Amino acid sequence: MNRFILILCGILTTTLSLAQQTEGVVTYQRKTYWSKIIARMTFLSQEQKDRAAQTWKNDDESKEKMKLSFNANESLYTYASEQGETEDGQYSWRNADLVLYRNFDKDKKIDVMEMLGKTYIVEDSLHTPTWKIGNQIKEVAGYICMRADTEDPIKKQKITAWFAQDIPVPAGPERYSGLPGVILELNLNEGDVIIEATGVAFRKLTPDDLKLPKLKGKKLSDSAYDALISQHIAESMTAHRNPFWTIRY
Repeated sequence: MNRFILILCGILTTTLSLAQQTEGVVTYQRKTYWSKIIARMTFLSQEQKDRAAQTWKNDDESKEKMKLSFNANESLYTYASEQGETEDGQYSWRNADLVLYRNFDKDKKIDVMEMLGKTYIVEDSLHTPTWKIGNQIKEVAGYICMRADTEDPIKKQKITAWFAQDIPVPAGPERYSGLPGVILELNLNEGDVIIEATGVAFRKLTPDDLKLPKLKGKKLSDSAYDALISQHIAESMTAHRNPFWTIRY
């Protein structure tokens, strides 16, 4: 009986130790489904949408490898490597500037984003979205995750996040954070883009893991960034152009 209690205590101690780890790196795969995005373009006829779907049929899924470095107070989200490449490794390219930094302790964010032909630096308080946490759960990368939903009022997108309470850090991929656990899966607009964790590695971070690159760019506040994106989307739709060729979905 005593031996059983000791074993049980050991299991509980290990579980609690794992649950309380708050420092490491999450790797993600970001999948963009362009035929779904194109199907949302209101200026296109059904015939044009069908033709686009047929064109993208064999190459609809665009993939990117991403990573999120985090500790109890900070996070940094960017590409897994400086260069992007096809799965077979035959083609590579320079990834656009994208570094999204969060400091939860100081209520501060710095987003470095290359879009519309320029690099912008959005520096402001966190302004986390208003999340509605549901009672649905599912497993992502070996963790039981809870569902939370919100909306992007500028891009008019529905956002679904799956977060792991066992990793109690309010970090997440892309520009989303503010939940009681790291976001391990993010679904943008009912499957147009899905960012899913492929692994979680707990380790002591180095200074470089949370270091912002020395990049020059035009500085914006959150409100100025929202206005810029809103204007770009409106002008693109009026001109019958897909606005997401030049901004991140």
